[in-house]
Amino acid sequence: MSTHLRYGIIGCGSMGREHIENIQAMPVADGGAGVTAIADPHGPSRDAARALCRGEPRVFADPRELLASGLCDAVVVATPNHTHVAVMRDALATDLAILVEKPLVTRIEDGVELVAREAERRRRGVRAIVWVAQEYRYMPPVAEAIRMTHEGAAGRVQQVTIREHREPFYPKVGDWNRFTANTGGTLVEKCCHYFNLMDLIVGERPLRVFASGGQRVNHLDEDYGGRRPDILDSAYAIVEYPGGARAMLELCMFAENSVDSEHLTIVGDEGKIESLLPSLTLRYGRRADWGRRAVWGEPSGTGRGVSVRRVWDTAIRYPGHHFGASYLEHLRFADAVRHGKPAEIPLDEGLRAVATGLAAHRSIDEGRAVALSEILPAGA
Repeated sequence: MSTHLRYGIIGCGSMGREHIENIQAMPVADGGAGVTAIADPHGPSRDAARALCRGEPRVFADPRELLASGLCDAVVVATPNHTHVAVMRDALATDLAILVEKPLVTRIEDGVELVAREAERRRRGVRAIVWVAQEYRYMPPVAEAIRMTHEGAAGRVQQVTIREHREPFYPKVGDWNRFTANTGGTLVEKCCHYFNLMDLIVGERPLRVFASGGQRVNHLDEDYGGRRPDILDSAYAIVEYPGGARAMLELCMFAENSVDSEHLTIVGDEGKIESLLPSLTLRYGRRADWGRRAVWGEPSGTGRGVSVRRVWDTAIRYPGHHFGASYLEHLRFADAVRHGKPAEIPLDEGLRAVATGLAAHRSIDEGRAVALSEILPAGA
């Protein structure tokens, strides 16, 4: 394969166009990259994507025509959530590298099918990677918090908390994201990357989930031919891990009047690490004597003994809408494609994040803790 990577974009909505911007910002020193083909059945989305592209990409209405065109080395799947499975069936029948947007699927059985199809693809001798886009872990202060945690800066992780206070869902073509049948539910659509991040930080697979949530404020007065939106706008979800660590998500989608809309806290037995966005702030403090004796360090609430710094990655050439995270993920994806490295976020990991979100929705619906074994088949 040439070091210059030719990309096809399947799905030219807002996220597909974001991928185009990221790809075109990639450095040319290692061969560079370009978008050679785009596909979307929606004409205005195709036109908007084409206008962003340098050169003249081939334009297709049908993704299968793009996949068969021979114009691409890698494809990005950024279609609506519920369509991923159909597009991925066709993509996995090729030998192209694939970057598929989160959430991987909206139903567990579809994800299990895709994992099996990829395994069969490898048995056929295809070595091209399949990577689930989970950009949150690449946001600079988040990535630094993860690095510090894995190096033991906080000791053994005991609690992880992620809070997102933000605006409602953005408009999409046909408002497809107003309905759980299309999205998988808010805790899948919006939050699967948080659940993936929890797993990464704790270093274990989730055991059970207990959640509470509802649709309290947003979209209550909308009507689509007699159909009312059924997506949640607020929730709490607690995830338990086999080693005893716990993680909690707090989501509110009618709280846009926030300074830092996303707040990650990692607490271990020896310290605490916090990442705040969009201020790009990282806070870190270590417990005096690690709390192993009845001797306190600095009093809580004083801020003494806590270091505060702004974290950025100077490699970022296009910050986009995700604090440069999508750009950094693209760099790593391209490096893996060029050098035969494995995907950092394989299909089974993306599926597990979806399963945690589905378990949280079942917990809300049934008012009980839900084991991941109820959602994911054994061995998945």
